[in-house]
Amino acid sequence: MALAVLLITAGVPAAAGPSAATIELLALEGFDPVSYFLKEGPQAGAARFELSWGGKVWRFASGADRAAFRDNPEVYAPRLGGFDAAGILDGRLVDADPLVFAVIGERLYLFRDAERRARFLAEPELVRRAEAAWPDLQGQLDVPIRDAPR
Repeated sequence: MALAVLLITAGVPAAAGPSAATIELLALEGFDPVSYFLKEGPQAGAARFELSWGGKVWRFASGADRAAFRDNPEVYAPRLGGFDAAGILDGRLVDADPLVFAVIGERLYLFRDAERRARFLAEPELVRRAEAAWPDLQGQLDVPIRDAPR
C-alpha cells in the first residue's frame, strides 16, 4: 500500500506556497487627480478609466485625463504622498480628506480638515517646510511612490 501511495504522489507537483498578492488601494477615494486642476474641481473617476501607479489605482473622469496623468503623474498626483500636509510637518503620516485640498504653486496638497488647509494658505512657508520633511517620512511607506504608470 505504501508503495502505491508513493508511486501515485511521485508525479504530482508539490502544492504551491501562498502567492504574494499585491493589493493596490484606490487613490483619492476614486476622485480624478487631473480634475483638481480644472475649473469644475474634483470629479469622480470611473473604473473604465483607471491605471496603476505608485502602488495605488487611480481613476479618471475621462480617457483624456487618464492619458494626461499617465504621461506625467508627478504633476497631477497629490504631493506628500497624498497625506495631510500639516501631519507631515508634525512628523506623522496622517490620512487626508480628498475633498479638502489646495493647489499651491501648481501642485496638489491634501488636508485632514479645513482648519489645516486654511493654515497652509495663510502661511505659504509651511508648504516648503512640509516638502523638506517629506523625504524623512517616505521610509514609513509600504510601497514606493514612484513607478511607471500601467
